[in-house]
Order: sequence, then C-alpha cells, then structure tokens
Amino acid sequence: MTAEGFLEGRRLQLARGVLLQCIMGGYPPARFYGSDDGDLALVADPVQVHRLPWSDTPRALAICDADELDGGSSSLSTRGQLKAVIARYAARGLAPVVATELEFFVFAPNTDPTQPFRPPVGLDGRREDGQSAFSVSSNNGLRPFFSEVYKCMAALGLPRDTFMHEMGVSQFEINLLHGDPLLLADQTFLFKHLLKEVALKHGLTVVCMAKPLAHTPGSSMHIHQSIVEIGSGRNVFTDSDGEPTAMFRHFIGGQQAGLADFTALFAPNVNSYQRLCHPYASPNNACWSHDNRAAGLRIPASSPVARRVENRLPGADANPYLAIAASLAAGLHGIEHALEPTEAIQGEFAVPDNLALPCTLHAALERLKRSQLARELFGSEFIEGYIASKTMELTSFFDEITPWERRVLAAQA
Repeated sequence: MTAEGFLEGRRLQLARGVLLQCIMGGYPPARFYGSDDGDLALVADPVQVHRLPWSDTPRALAICDADELDGGSSSLSTRGQLKAVIARYAARGLAPVVATELEFFVFAPNTDPTQPFRPPVGLDGRREDGQSAFSVSSNNGLRPFFSEVYKCMAALGLPRDTFMHEMGVSQFEINLLHGDPLLLADQTFLFKHLLKEVALKHGLTVVCMAKPLAHTPGSSMHIHQSIVEIGSGRNVFTDSDGEPTAMFRHFIGGQQAGLADFTALFAPNVNSYQRLCHPYASPNNACWSHDNRAAGLRIPASSPVARRVENRLPGADANPYLAIAASLAAGLHGIEHALEPTEAIQGEFAVPDNLALPCTLHAALERLKRSQLARELFGSEFIEGYIASKTMELTSFFDEITPWERRVLAAQA
C-alpha cells in the first residue's frame, strides 16, 4: 500500500482463505474458511508500524490484526487467538508474562536445495567448523552482519537480553526481554523478518528451520512463562514466603494436559520432528523438572520473584503467536480446572508413556484432530482449517522421494 493510502486510513482487505494458505502456496477446500471466501480487514496495530531500517528505498511495515468485516477478530488469525487467550487471563485479574529464546543458523547461500547447508566464509577467509559454541569471539567472523542486526534491532525498538553462539555450526541464539505476550510475539516475528532481510544484504542466508543440519543440534524457540496479578504486579507462582503456589502447580498441570494435543501447533512442519527425535536439549515429553534440560517443562533456577515455567517444545519454525497462545491456553486450562502435575523428575529418567508426545507430524495432526480441548480453546474452525492446511503440506512431502531413499533402498532386493 502507498504511504498516502495508509495515512488516509484506506482499508486493506484480504481474502479469508489466505490465513490458511499452506507453505507451498496452495489452499485447502473453501469449506474450511467459508465457502464464499469473503474478505477480512487488515487493521494495523498503531504501535507496530515500523520504518524498515535495512531498506534503501523508504519502506514501512505494519503488523495487522485480521478482523471480520463486522469488526470482530477472525478465528483464523493466530494473532487474534493470542489476544483472546490474554483476555481470558485478564478476566481473572491476571496477566501472563513471557520471553522467547530463538535459535537460528547463518549459512552461505544455498542455490541447490539437494545439497547440505554450509557455514559462510568469515572475515578470516575460513568456514566455521563447529568449535565456536559459547566462545567470546565466535561472532567475529560475521561482525558486519551482526553489527547491522544490532542497529536494526535498535531502530525497530527490539530490546535484546543476551546474544550468543549456540552449539551448532554457525548457530546463534537471542534471548528477548520478558514482557506482554502479544508484544513478545510481535518482536519475535519482527526479529525473524529482520534477520532474513539483513542476511540478504550481506550475501548470507538465515535459516529458522527446526533441524537444518544432520548430526547437529536443532533450533528451538523456548517460551518462558509467568503470571502476575493485574495492579500489584505480584508473581502468582510465588507466595509471601517465597514458596511455589497452588496456581504454579495447576499451570504446570495444564501444560502437561495440553502439550500432546498441541504438539502440531508447537512443531508445525515435517522437519520439526527431526529436531525432536534427536532429543538432546530438545525434549519430546511433557515431564517437568527443576532445571533439567531433558524435561519438556523446565523450571529454571531463579529467585522466587522470577519463578517461571519454560516450555522447551517449540522449534524456531513455530508461529510465535500460535505457540505462545497454545502454551498459555494450556496453563490457564490447568488453573481453571485445578489440575495437579505429576511428580517432578530429576537426573536421567525414562519418559512414562502418558507423558510422551507425538514424534511425527502425521501423529501430531491425528492427536490434534481428536482433541476436544483444542476445539474448546481455539474453536473448531481454526483447528479444522489448521489441520487441513498442514495435511496438504504433509501430502506434498510424501509426494517426493528423498536422497536417503534412493541411496539406501535402491539396492535392496
């Protein structure tokens, strides 16, 4: 849209079905988004209009709500779903607080998708070989790229907590400061967009796949969650003596009750399960623990005032609005129904069958399809449309034969 049209308040409309467009570009049948495929109104959030600092030509980006023409939020909008979950907390006098940790890889351009990704050539003329995890000098080879990332973050008002090299080859992580869930979802979305745009300017490729490299840790989007009382700002997970509250237990119980049903919302792609089936620091379970990274729900070591629950299931490929909405909705379900969690686990442990999560996209979609809880929390229209779109993507994947199949199976009798 032209700047003039935007400033005049001209309404931008979009076909309803676009919210269910699959990643290959196609759409499920129209019955999933209204047989008429009528329009939605894109309504810009006035605090999320940003001039794009990496663009040579003056351009701006506005994050919008997708609203029905009668003014109500579209049930197909993931941003709208998150706002609805936040409103349910507010009705109880509560406000969730979240922070996201996003991991990503920086690669050289990959013009042939049949070939593996490669790390870029750094300022020293060499490609990283994977020995830079957590090193103080690990970003130096890509200093011009990261310098512009930092400048663009500042220009967009994206505060960063910590930035580090992660365990993978040319893999990095950013921790965004905790705050309002909608704001953090917007910031996570903007940051991922920023990364890809700045990388293109520097002749690089940023990849937020869950598992872009074999034999290498995948990329997560851990979600840290706490709840405060509106008005006082008191963390309701901690009592006046600094001890965990019943609400803290019930929140964990709700997370445990919802994680298996919602796995397809946290792990939305075929590749998501490549990360989860190699579970080091990517636990595919609904166990909870105090500071154990093998648990899907980890309680980080912290002061009582900062007591929180870390959901370690989502990958970097997850939709931040939907992943945060699903995680918070599960926790609120536990609070509303006073659900008690299992006993905490510590050390090495075997995952009980009732706390194991789906390990393929097909299994996760089948679990979501059977979930009455998902329909209660997100509505049948959204859940059925989401499943239809993801089923199209899964079918497209099965329409191709992978190099592994040709390499290993062709010689079999």
